[in-house]
Amino acid sequence: MDISAITALAPVIPVLTIERTADAVPLARALVKGGLPVLEITLRAATAMAALEAIAKEVPEAVVGAGTVLEAAQVEQIQRLGAKFAVSPGCTPGLATATRAVGLPFLPGVQTVSEAMVLAEQGYRILKFFPADAAGGLAWLKAVGAPLAGLRFCPTGGIGADTAPAYLSLPNVACVGGSWVAPRQAVAAEDWSRVERLAAAAAMLKRTQ
Repeated sequence: MDISAITALAPVIPVLTIERTADAVPLARALVKGGLPVLEITLRAATAMAALEAIAKEVPEAVVGAGTVLEAAQVEQIQRLGAKFAVSPGCTPGLATATRAVGLPFLPGVQTVSEAMVLAEQGYRILKFFPADAAGGLAWLKAVGAPLAGLRFCPTGGIGADTAPAYLSLPNVACVGGSWVAPRQAVAAEDWSRVERLAAAAAMLKRTQ
C-alpha cells in the first residue's frame, strides 16, 4: 500500500508512545478491534523498536508504522522490524531519499506553505501537518486549501476527541493523528476495553472525501 491507501483505512491514526514492551500487542489488538488498524509507534521510547517488532509479528491485521523518524539510518531498521510506513515531524533530503530507496511509504511533516510546496515538487501529495494545533490548526488548513489544491494533510499535535470532527470535516484532511484513543492511564492499568471503546468511537468519525 502507498501512503494514500494507508491513510484511507481509518479517520484516526493512533500515535503511540509505548513505554512497556508487554503493552504493545494487547494495545494494538484493542485498537484494531475497535476499528483503527493503522498504528504509529513513535520512536521516543527506548522500547519503541521492540514494540514495533512485536506488533508486526503478532498482530498481522494491524498496519504498523514508525513515527518520529528523524534519521535516514532508522529507515532500514524499522522496515526490517516490520514497519509498513514511516512518519516524521518534518523532512530532510536524507529521509526522503532513504524511504524511497527501500520503497517504504512515507508521511513527511510540514508546518509552512513553503515546506509543503517543496515536498509537492518531489511528488508527495499527503503530508503530516505538525504540530497542528500550535501551528494554526483549522484556520491554517482552511487558508491553504485553495492555494495548495491537490495536497491533503494528516494534522497531528494537540488534537483530541473534541476537535477531531472539525478537522475531519475539511476536504483537504485525509485523516488525523492523535493519542487520545490510548490514554496513558488506561494503558498503565491495562484497561484494554476502554481503549477499544475509544477506538470504536474514533473509527465512526466522518470524513469529507
